Amino acid sequence: MSRRDMIRMSDNEVADFLAEGFVMTCASIGSTGRTHLAPIWYVSDMPTRVSSWTYGASQKVRNLRSRPTATIQVESGVAYGELRGVSMECDVEIIDDSDLVTSIGMEVTGRFPNVLPIDPVEDDRTEFVAMQVPKRVGLRFYPTRIVSWDHRKLQGRF
Repeated sequence: MSRRDMIRMSDNEVADFLAEGFVMTCASIGSTGRTHLAPIWYVSDMPTRVSSWTYGASQKVRNLRSRPTATIQVESGVAYGELRGVSMECDVEIIDDSDLVTSIGMEVTGRFPNVLPIDPVEDDRTEFVAMQVPKRVGLRFYPTRIVSWDHRKLQGRF
């Protein structure tokens, strides 16, 4: 078995890993042809999709409106033997419908109650999301290719 095959995560391991994470890096292509990288909070609905919300006027959204594809990555670990990650090439759907943006915003902010600029009480989160929706869009990332790695599977045999 190749080392690559040894460290590849199963579909269930990918889903579990993404459920543990909070921040993904989103790579889109700008008008100059250069890659634009941006960190973004997300929720995972794997194996189908990963969702997020962001400001509609952001550079990544401008890029995605002209070319609705992205590569997203979530990673963890410090030492080589701890490294884990998932990189996905995705087709991207931009959602402008305020009800759907609200739904995605509630999911995303529900994962981060202690880092929002509000009390982590449900009513406050609902009010916070409602105030944000006019400025935001939803993003749904549908994977077309998934690459994963879990160096812990090597058990120190590098």
